[in-house]
Amino acid sequence: QVQLAESGGGMVQPGGSLRLSCETAGFTFDYYAVGWFRQAPGKERDLVAGITRFGTIYAESVKGRFTVSRDNAENMLYLQMNSLQPEDTGVYYCNVGDAWGQGTQVTVSS
Repeated sequence: QVQLAESGGGMVQPGGSLRLSCETAGFTFDYYAVGWFRQAPGKERDLVAGITRFGTIYAESVKGRFTVSRDNAENMLYLQMNSLQPEDTGVYYCNVGDAWGQGTQVTVSS
């Protein structure tokens, strides 16, 4: 049974940083593409960043500010978010296949 658990969300001022973590279990972590999605209030859940066998991918809006990484030894996925802006506000979800974590709230506000 795949288990994903996000942490690290919070409230920050514009220009601040957060690092999200996703603890995973129940599957062979290093075999799969994994990613972070974001759901802003009233909007659909969209891909923010991911890691596939071919490399990393990012939404245009976060390129140069966010960095996705994984630790295969620890079965962990991370998202370093810098220069956060109010439009980055939302619930951030860890994803593998059709499995989702419970999400962690990120709020960027002055």
